[in-house]
Amino acid sequence: MGNESKKEIMFDRMIKKKKEVKLVRRIVLTIFLFLLIVVGTSGFFGYKYVKSSLEPLDPKSEDIISVQIPIGSGLDSISTTLEKYGIIKNAKIFKYYAKFKNESDFQAGDYNLTKSMTLDEIIKSLKTGKVYRKPVFTMTVPEGLTLEQIGAVVEKKTSYTADEFFALVTNNDFVDQMMIKYPNLLTEEIKGPNVRYALEGYLFPATYPFYEEKPSLEEIVETMLSNTDKTMSTYSEILQTEDKSVHWLLTFASLLEEEATARTDRALIASVFYNRLQAKMPLQTDPTVLYALGSHKERVLFEDLEVDNPYNTYKNQGLPPGPIANAGKSSIEAVLDPSKTNYLYFLADKEGENHFSKTYEEHLKNVDKYLK
Repeated sequence: MGNESKKEIMFDRMIKKKKEVKLVRRIVLTIFLFLLIVVGTSGFFGYKYVKSSLEPLDPKSEDIISVQIPIGSGLDSISTTLEKYGIIKNAKIFKYYAKFKNESDFQAGDYNLTKSMTLDEIIKSLKTGKVYRKPVFTMTVPEGLTLEQIGAVVEKKTSYTADEFFALVTNNDFVDQMMIKYPNLLTEEIKGPNVRYALEGYLFPATYPFYEEKPSLEEIVETMLSNTDKTMSTYSEILQTEDKSVHWLLTFASLLEEEATARTDRALIASVFYNRLQAKMPLQTDPTVLYALGSHKERVLFEDLEVDNPYNTYKNQGLPPGPIANAGKSSIEAVLDPSKTNYLYFLADKEGENHFSKTYEEHLKNVDKYLK
């Protein structure tokens, strides 16, 4: 083989080697670019995932989720429980967030949480033992209000009118829906032939927090009904023992609420009503006359007592067909645990102090003494 042939062979090998080097470089560059894209993409999506895990799972959700944190639960088990119930997106991220914030001393208990709570709100709730969340606005519904009066509160605190509220709470289809949803609270009794408004007395007095700027009217009303349902469930056992219904309890309690003053012993008034019922005497309570008339008056006249209406307890024995207002816990519990007395009469003086008597003669003396 001549020198020329050797040179050609070496030259061919050099060309092949250069091609191999270029190919390797291309492969390495391709792999590098691929890995860079993978890492970048993973980093981007990882960042987005972590970011979303640090935000409320569903900012618009108002659904209450009951979560039980057992005694002795550590941060690991609490995080897992929250993820299991769908309160947070990722248990590990919640755990690392709590550690980063140096949060600890979480309390065991039952919590009603929502998916719209921030991680800080959840942590504060678990530390204080109370469900903490900053509401957009609150609405206070006092004791002793009728549906029409509650409508005025709703109109003042929201963009809905009192008429819109009243139209909803007296809508048969809406009432039927609520009866299906709250069967233990809203029974067929609310549709009795003489009941004026089915939901009268069923919207519980309380201060209600709302976490969105404009909740629907249905949400507002249902929040109150849910509170009543929860409250009444605590008395279900005693009602069952006494063979009494929720409707009976709320009706009776509404009379106490309307008769009560700040200085009144509701348990004593309850005893008067019980004694009258047992003696087959009409209850003769003025608030029922005003409800029958459908208007508020500072003073009930003798002619008013003659109004022919099922709610008039001067003309009809027993309780009225349904509640005449919403009643608070103190009135409800006074019905369930009245004082033991022989009183059949009572009156409130000009200062709001109540005076009780056993006989009609004693009652007339109190009238002369305190009201003339």
